[in-house]
Amino acid sequence: MSSLKEIKSRIASVKNTLKITSAMKMVASAKLHKAQAAIGGKLPYEQQLHHILAGLLQDNDLLQAMHDDLGFGSPDCHSAVVLQDVTLDQIPTKDLYPRIAIVAISSNSSLCGAFNANVIKKYQETIHILEGQGYGKEDIDIYVIGRKMADAVRASGYDIKEERSVLADKPSYDAAADMASMLVDSFVSGEASQVVLVYSHFASPASQPVVRENYLPLPLHDFDRGDKYDQSIDYILEPDPLTLVKNLLPLVLLLKIYTVLLDANAAEHAARTLAMQIASDNAQDLIGELTLAYNKGRQQEITAEILDLTAATMQ
Repeated sequence: MSSLKEIKSRIASVKNTLKITSAMKMVASAKLHKAQAAIGGKLPYEQQLHHILAGLLQDNDLLQAMHDDLGFGSPDCHSAVVLQDVTLDQIPTKDLYPRIAIVAISSNSSLCGAFNANVIKKYQETIHILEGQGYGKEDIDIYVIGRKMADAVRASGYDIKEERSVLADKPSYDAAADMASMLVDSFVSGEASQVVLVYSHFASPASQPVVRENYLPLPLHDFDRGDKYDQSIDYILEPDPLTLVKNLLPLVLLLKIYTVLLDANAAEHAARTLAMQIASDNAQDLIGELTLAYNKGRQQEITAEILDLTAATMQ
């Protein structure tokens, strides 16, 4: 059994740890509140624009106008718009998409539970599936946001095409626009025939599932639109539909990257808040157990001293 001095020292140590975890929880909670407000305002807006674009592209006359004016849908055009069915989480095949770009997002720091481990696991699963379909390291470009993911990518033997870890902590609209422009340019030039996003989604403060979804080609025909989007929508448009789509498409692509960055950032703060709450609860439980052990030990010592005094007076 540990001595009372050792137990007392452990209690003091755990109390110091509790102060740290409580402070980290408060900081993470404040950041989560701010990040939750940001993603709560941007995500519905981005999804609604996506719905509108998907609804517009149900019009065959508009598709023909896009083909004539922009070349969308022609055999020699590498368009960001998908005019055939593509699922959000479709794993590409090498014969249709010979070169893949993966954008993987993690955090820059730890102490956020299984947040990084889960997204790294999803990245590794994606790489394993691609390798099983015949893709080699030379066929996969990896864009990294977050130092933890960068370490995992290097450990897996892959080179990083581009690393922008600063976006993990401070996602900004301008930086997201630059990132989106880089990915779209890579896709349009044919350097990447499909772009896949791997990130953690902020579903709730207690749930941050990892998502893998396609960014380019844009999966318009498999978007989760809900009941009110089950049928074609007759829009009243101004200006003309072609001009509207030409302006709406780059905005949708930009906002998708921005909302993904905000989403992952909110998920990180939620995971860290929960992890620090659990750590604080465990520290309090441990302090209670150690205090009980200390009191029992102290009581035993006092009892032993009383017995010694009693025995001495009886002699």
